[in-house]
Amino acid sequence: MSFELILVIAAGLLLISVLVSKISDSSGIPALLLFLAIGMLVGSDGLGLIYFDDPNLTQFIGIVALNLILFAGGLDTEWKDVRPVLKYGVALSTLGVFVTALVVGVSAQYILGFTLYQGLLLGAIVSSTDAAAVFSILRSKSLGLKGKLRPLLEFESGSNDPMAVFLTIGMIQLLTQPSGSITDLFGSFILQMVVGVICGLLFGKLLVFLANRIQLGFDGLYPVLTIAMVFLTYSITNMLYGNGFLATYVAGIVAGHQDFLHRRSVIRFHDGIAWLMQITMFLTLGLLVFPTEIPPIITNGLLIAFILIFVARPVSVFLTLLPTNFNFREKVFLSWVGLRGAVPIILATYPLLAGLSQADSIFNIVFFVVLTSALLQGASIPLVAKWLNVDMPITKKPVYPIEFNPVSGFKSELKELTIPKDSPANGKTILELHFPEEFLIILIARDNEFIMPSGGIDLREGDTLIVLSGKEAFDYAEQTLKSK
Repeated sequence: MSFELILVIAAGLLLISVLVSKISDSSGIPALLLFLAIGMLVGSDGLGLIYFDDPNLTQFIGIVALNLILFAGGLDTEWKDVRPVLKYGVALSTLGVFVTALVVGVSAQYILGFTLYQGLLLGAIVSSTDAAAVFSILRSKSLGLKGKLRPLLEFESGSNDPMAVFLTIGMIQLLTQPSGSITDLFGSFILQMVVGVICGLLFGKLLVFLANRIQLGFDGLYPVLTIAMVFLTYSITNMLYGNGFLATYVAGIVAGHQDFLHRRSVIRFHDGIAWLMQITMFLTLGLLVFPTEIPPIITNGLLIAFILIFVARPVSVFLTLLPTNFNFREKVFLSWVGLRGAVPIILATYPLLAGLSQADSIFNIVFFVVLTSALLQGASIPLVAKWLNVDMPITKKPVYPIEFNPVSGFKSELKELTIPKDSPANGKTILELHFPEEFLIILIARDNEFIMPSGGIDLREGDTLIVLSGKEAFDYAEQTLKSK
């Protein structure tokens, strides 16, 4: 196959994937299913355009993709929204994942005739959730969630993959080293999590420090800098016996929570890279699967999927959130949104590379479980949210015709300030309010139009002021608008 033909096929697959994502928007079918279907269609058991049977390369692509996806998710995480649900998210992403793996593992021992360790390995592989697919459905249906549900799901999805990776590798070690025991994993777990968090914090701060201090001569080098830091974070953390995936996600949160040069453009870049990685990852996984091997495991796959969806996930959610103030309907919704995605399929390549018995069966069952979860849960999420009365109209962030990239030595930032109801500023001109000199109004957003500011313009309730201001001047202006 010529180099040009390889590029044509790769570009064609990417283009088709982008176009079929519109089907996901209109139908509610998770995009990951469509990307997987494309890979299966052009693979060995489909049209036969591409023969691919390399779990090692698949795992490598998956690790690279997951690091970039987790970092992008961390960058885009609103810390002010996550902070109130931090302890609940940590509980779901650790204890919740463990309970899910335990319930599925014990069930698999009896349903599939596996040994206990083989069953727990299967449970560990399918224990993490993929809320990225969930929120693509919510956005396509303009569906928001009440209370703390959305930030909790966002944080859980970004932070539970490391636990699943740890459990999977741990069970493989127990299967390949019979002298070990489950209790040996506890110390390793503590070490990996602590080192992962510490490295994530340090590398996140280092990224911000470098971005603000080295003053690169070309703006396009800043995304290159962040990519380098992502893979350094993962690799060095693993070398220190920490959890590299957790470190990458934490580094993204730390960097996203602080201001650094070209922050907005870097976040947009990584959002695009995350989509590219998701498409690449799902296409590769689709190519790796041989659909003709799926029918023999459909019955067992359905039983495991049933246990996971209707038993393991609800038990883990209700048990983990037992001492919280989440009501019954919210817990039921959290249970239903345990959507499985690419991570379980990637983890299913680990037993293949380790040469374990039943590895092929585990891979095919995991793939079938992911398909079942995506089809059953993914397509029904909007209906379940409305039925449980946890849905609400989503508030779309306005897009302003102005952008600001901070530069070194300039401490002002571009911010938004909405004039609240019953504000003393209502009906007054900008001049009458005597804002500080450091508080510069750039634009006024009113209803569906934008107004260029001048001192004589009357302000109204609901106006959003796009301002360039330092922290002290902004805080003063905010209090002025709120005072009575």
